[in-house]
Amino acid sequence: SGTSDPYCVVKVDNEVVARTATVWRSLNPFWGEEYTLRLPHGFRSLAVYVLDEDTIGQDDVIGKVSLSHQQISAEPRGVDSWLSLVPVVPDKEVQGEIHLELWVPKQGHPRVLRCHLIKARDLAPRDPSGTSDPFARVSCCGHTLETAVIKKTRFPHWDEVLEFELVEGELGEAVLSVEVWDWDIVGKNDFLGRVEFPLDTICMAPTKGWFQLLPFPSPTEDHGGQLGALRLAVRLVEDRVLPHTCYQPLIQLLTEPILCPGQPPAGTALAILEEVTLGESRQDVATKLVKIFLGQGLVVPLLDYLTAHELARTTDPNTLFRSNSLASKSMEQFMKVVGLPYLHEVLKPVVNRIFEEKKYVELDPSKMELSRSRRVRGISFKGSLSEVQVQESSLELLKGYLGDIVDAIVGSVEKCPLLMRVAFKQLRRRVDEQFPSAQHEDVRYFSISAFLFLRFFAPAVLTPKLFSLREQHADPRTGRTLLLLAK
Repeated sequence: SGTSDPYCVVKVDNEVVARTATVWRSLNPFWGEEYTLRLPHGFRSLAVYVLDEDTIGQDDVIGKVSLSHQQISAEPRGVDSWLSLVPVVPDKEVQGEIHLELWVPKQGHPRVLRCHLIKARDLAPRDPSGTSDPFARVSCCGHTLETAVIKKTRFPHWDEVLEFELVEGELGEAVLSVEVWDWDIVGKNDFLGRVEFPLDTICMAPTKGWFQLLPFPSPTEDHGGQLGALRLAVRLVEDRVLPHTCYQPLIQLLTEPILCPGQPPAGTALAILEEVTLGESRQDVATKLVKIFLGQGLVVPLLDYLTAHELARTTDPNTLFRSNSLASKSMEQFMKVVGLPYLHEVLKPVVNRIFEEKKYVELDPSKMELSRSRRVRGISFKGSLSEVQVQESSLELLKGYLGDIVDAIVGSVEKCPLLMRVAFKQLRRRVDEQFPSAQHEDVRYFSISAFLFLRFFAPAVLTPKLFSLREQHADPRTGRTLLLLAK
């Protein structure tokens, strides 16, 4: 059809840790999915593979983006850019480690290098059974020896010692190469990884331990974006979590203006925090503040404090809560934490119906597919539909869906979490105090709808997957319906 059904798989050190939903029939997919991965300190790389889902046969690999630990940690604010996809070459998709012991006995002539291949673990599966038939191939000074093949395992145990005679004066910059292969009875053997050691290092001191298997070295190639690019935001945060008592002075400092409201507002920790918080980190700060104050049972007073400060700085009611201030972000995070079950109860029935019905809806004449829209709401037409017919049918459908959504919201007052209702009651009171004149009577409602609709219900209608209303993203037709409804 000229399109793909792409999804992403996230791997850390070749272990799958996350998978996005599939975006159907698209060459320009939007996922918007966010994962928090708790990683070991010594992790080596993070890779994102883009695949095309197929209902029959294996999924096709489109390409991948790979970032080393060093690349990610070198950017304190994180990596956030378009990264070109590179091809996935099976011989470079290696994983696992090998346990070796290498030494050169000091006595004896000629000198002999002994390579004890003990075992390997977590090798890549190369056979349909999900295992491999691994053997090791060791090369040194023009000579090659192999271990026995261990059948059907990714954790082979060889316990073999291979010996190589060393010729004095010919060592130079020679290396010992250990390769692991998957033996195949038919066709070529499959490469599983390799590791190299300089001979002069082994001659000086024995080498023993677990060693990561690496792919064959190859020059970095620029594929000119032929496979496309992936917009990726990755940030590495290393947290040291201390005992709970260590945080009490900080919590006391943050809650002080709430518990002791008499002090000058400009000098409080919350006021200073808002002043020094940059736009890009405001979301993180808001999330942590909401969690801290929820834990202290003070989240509603926190929101009241922040919104009161923002109102004090606002002279034009039309701009109220339109910016991504700490007050706006905190209220947004508060609704997500407290109101997600409520959101599901209100929106899920209508959203599920929209996904199941897959109706064709379009109001923009430049985007209409008139020849493909000959059956609308169960009525068959002879020939193509006109723009007016499609618009009328689409408008009727949208009004029906929107009516159901609004009815569900209006009828859900008793289901709305008490904390949300109290927070909005406080917000309305603060707005009335700031804009008391009759000409600003509607501002009390606009201030609440700016949060409840623009930052809560509308985003969930637009992208249900990101609010866990659906397991998969919408197909293009359903996505267009959701976009028009959200608008």
